[in-house]
Formats: sequence, C-alpha cells, structure tokens
Amino acid sequence: MYSEKTILITGSSRGVGYEIANHFLKNNAIVIGLSRGVSTINNANYHHFSVDLSKPEEIIDLFKEITKRFKKIDIVINNAAVLTSQYSMIITLKNAIDMVNVDLLAVFLVSRESSKLMRKNTYGRIINISSMAASLEPAGDSLYAACKAGINTLANVMAKEFSTLNVTCNTLAITAFETDMLRQHSPTAQLKIKEIIKNLPIPRIAEKDDILNVIDFFSSERSGYITAQIIYLGGIN
Repeated sequence: MYSEKTILITGSSRGVGYEIANHFLKNNAIVIGLSRGVSTINNANYHHFSVDLSKPEEIIDLFKEITKRFKKIDIVINNAAVLTSQYSMIITLKNAIDMVNVDLLAVFLVSRESSKLMRKNTYGRIINISSMAASLEPAGDSLYAACKAGINTLANVMAKEFSTLNVTCNTLAITAFETDMLRQHSPTAQLKIKEIIKNLPIPRIAEKDDILNVIDFFSSERSGYITAQIIYLGGIN
C-alpha cells in the first residue's frame, strides 16, 4: 500500500505515533521516526532520530541530516505533543514554553522543512494530529487547547501556500485514546474526560482503527483534492 513511500512521524516511540509508525511499516513504507526517547521499533525500514522537539535549533540541524540521507519525504505526520493539564494561574513558565514549542512551533518547523523536500518531487501529504480540546476548550487545558487550535489553522494556511506543489495539509483531531499522556492525568481530570466522552455523539474513546482509517484517507494518492480539512473523531463539531 505504501511501497516506496517515505513517511516522517514525530512522537513515534509510543502512543498514537507508535501505532501509526507500525501501520506504515506493515504496509511496506520507509519510516523516519522522531522522538525525544530511544527507538522502540525493531524494523529494517525504520530509521529513528532522537531529538528534543522543544528546541527549534535541534529540529533545523536534524533536517540537514535527513536531507542528506533521504531523497524524499512523501508523508509527514505531526503527532508529537506534550500536555501539562493545569489551570492557567498555576502552570509554570517552563511547562507553558515547552507546550508551545512542541505542540505548535515544532509542528510549523517540521512541516516547513519537510515541504522543502516535497517541493523537489512536487508531491506530499502533511497531516497534523490535533485534539478534541481545540473544539471543546476544557478548563485546565487553556494552552494545550490553544496550541491544538493553532495547528488546525496552521495546516489550513499551509494548504494554500503549498497547493501548487501538489502538497496537501490536513488535520485529524482525536478524542481520548489509551496512551501514557491520557494516563498521566490526575484522578479528577480523568473523571472530567470520562464525562466529556459520555457527552460525545459517539460516546466512547478512540480506537486504533478509527485513527488509522483517517490517516490512510489523508495519505492516499487519491486524496490530492482534499486539503485544509479537519476531521474530528467522535462527532465533535
């Protein structure tokens, strides 16, 4: 399905990114994984780079190496994110800066640097992983929700800028999914998330296939006329 395609995925060592990376590998793609941690995937077609996405200069330097080693990038999945779920008055400055740098600025930089490679081949798919928080705006997630709303807009604007290059930019906003990020919430926050899920049109957490289905749709060569779109899982609007 993805034979001869090169896919770059941020946050590939665990959670959603791990599942997406393995999906592409099972379908014969070459996968470039970026994460702060070490590789958790053992596959000959998987190439892991340890990078701190909260540091813009590391991203820029890394892409110099990626450009030398790989002739192209066909698909980018901007998945990596950090979440410090705290109310606005008590979140620390460091946590706030880290969230902005990873959840918004890194998405911009990875998309920008990848698009330079896509331009050479006049082909590309950029997919941002957003969150229900961007639409539901839950208390305690002000900065996280703002960053996710920001990458929604970022993709829509880049879609216009890259359209003549045959590069599409779309966004998948997922609901709660069983990851370390979800489990790190406090018991009180967990209860709030369960209440939010109960009030969704489809009241359940996201499953792996829900996510991969949309990833495949946005990634498809047949989706060249699909750009600047946001799909919210679970029926959020």
